[in-house]
Amino acid sequence: MSIVHEIKPLIGEVLKDLYAIDVDPEQLTINSTKPEFEGDYTLVLFAFVKQLKQSPEQLGNSIGEKLVSDHPALFTKYNVIKGFLNLTIADDYWISFLQKNHAAANFGSLGSNKRKVMVEYASPNTNKPLHLGHLRNIFLGWSVAEIMQYSGFEVYKTCISNDRGIHICKSMVAWQQFGNGATPESTNTKGDHFVGDYYVLFGNEHKKQMAELIESGMSKEQAEKEAPIMKAAQQMLVDWEAGKPEVTALWKKMNSWVYSGFDITYDRIGVGFDKVYYESDTYLLGKKAVEEGLAKNVFTKKEDGSVWIDLTGDGLDEKVVQRKDGTAVYITQDIGLAEEKQKEFGCEQSIYVVADEQNYHFKVLKLICEKLGVPGAEGIYHLSYGMVELPTGRMKTREGTVVDADDMIDEMVNVAKAKTEELGKVKDFTAEELKELYDTIALGALKFFLLRVDPKKRMVFNPEESIDFHGFTGPFVQYTHARIRSILRKQPGVSSHESLAGSLLKLEKDLIILLEQYPVIIEQAVTEHNPSVIAIYVFNLAKAFNTFYTEHSVLNAETEDKKTLRLQLSEMTANTIASGMKLLGIKVPNRM
Repeated sequence: MSIVHEIKPLIGEVLKDLYAIDVDPEQLTINSTKPEFEGDYTLVLFAFVKQLKQSPEQLGNSIGEKLVSDHPALFTKYNVIKGFLNLTIADDYWISFLQKNHAAANFGSLGSNKRKVMVEYASPNTNKPLHLGHLRNIFLGWSVAEIMQYSGFEVYKTCISNDRGIHICKSMVAWQQFGNGATPESTNTKGDHFVGDYYVLFGNEHKKQMAELIESGMSKEQAEKEAPIMKAAQQMLVDWEAGKPEVTALWKKMNSWVYSGFDITYDRIGVGFDKVYYESDTYLLGKKAVEEGLAKNVFTKKEDGSVWIDLTGDGLDEKVVQRKDGTAVYITQDIGLAEEKQKEFGCEQSIYVVADEQNYHFKVLKLICEKLGVPGAEGIYHLSYGMVELPTGRMKTREGTVVDADDMIDEMVNVAKAKTEELGKVKDFTAEELKELYDTIALGALKFFLLRVDPKKRMVFNPEESIDFHGFTGPFVQYTHARIRSILRKQPGVSSHESLAGSLLKLEKDLIILLEQYPVIIEQAVTEHNPSVIAIYVFNLAKAFNTFYTEHSVLNAETEDKKTLRLQLSEMTANTIASGMKLLGIKVPNRM
């Protein structure tokens, strides 16, 4: 239990004793006291002024005096400033907290709450490699899943692989026409890159054929459809849906190349899934939902045979759920898949990590599922995030400005190596240790930079800025952790003096207060589905430790008790940084 949760019921009791009113403790507003005022925590009084017909000063003084009088082991003093009651917590409380928790491996974690949650992320197409935009998606999904699991949820990480459709057939046709039997192995190319090259080749050949047709007098729109390579792709899609054996075999082979490439990237960035769904298996699931919707009068069939739902009464519009030729649309597939997931896992909440371009789609999905009575529909949650841009502007596939994920990671490793060598502190590392360190710093920088921003906001990614050892970055936090571990190595086996007591210096107390807030930070991150809350916290914790360490020696403290306290403080800070970074999917080295 955090100290705020401990304080709230005590204030509720005081209000009842003094004014005979019952207050829900959770409705009380208690914040950290602003640095310019004396105190640790602040109660906002304005909510009670009108009800109790007292001035904020009278109210604050009455509550403060009784709290200090009734709970002297917790509160030492108070002051009232313009409607805010500032409370000072006893040093002994903070020291006791530190002694109990400094060596705790899972401080802030909770036991199982027996609630199931599914997090779906990544969702790549099998016609090209993962790119920088995918990385923000993947890191968000992975981190949210880890945070919720740490908080007691039973979490399932899933992915839907978009492995069918015209875009897949484009790569297949290009390989068929220009591949000459080449494979990833024969060309020494990573599988997803290999297939992606043929997708690009298709686009180039399509443009070339269009230009020839336009030159012969055809309109641009007609040339786009009539280009021989496009007609071949459309025919391949028809053949695939008809189950033509040679097309199915080629589709399986090229997809297997892509999956092997994806797996290498997933392994490198340290993520994975409990279950992967494939659109080729799920795209027909929505047909049953359409039949049920028609039977329940949720859907209506128009004269041309297409099926629609009218959502104008819900502030949206009309939405087609099945084309006139009987084929499903994306929303229908998603309804069917939502039902399938619920049957398999029975989760209370299903979180979809998808860019904000699909905000409308997920509003419609949840609404239709609720109207159809799909189990778990109320738990559908769209974790919408902003797109990633580069300093040069937005990434665009057609303009060739998309940054490949593997290339980005390689670039980050090179930057990590250059920055580390500049500092010149790794001369005693072996080649193997250096490789691991560069990878750890590079991925830490990349993940932290992409996760430190609120998911709802668009962001600009700058590799050089992300790896600065002195800024709001992963490497800064990693370096602080390594620095603390270096201190602790010089004094192995931090003791736990039961008799440890005394007064705290301001920077010691500031650091303990910040550490004590970690469980509340995790709770906030869970509620908001927002890993940036933890990224900001671990950065502030690292910054606070550096400020403390600049002013106060740990190993050469004034007394043995002070030395023990500061070692405990260092140990808990290192443990909490490591815990928070792990929830972001980031490793922290013990040496840098």
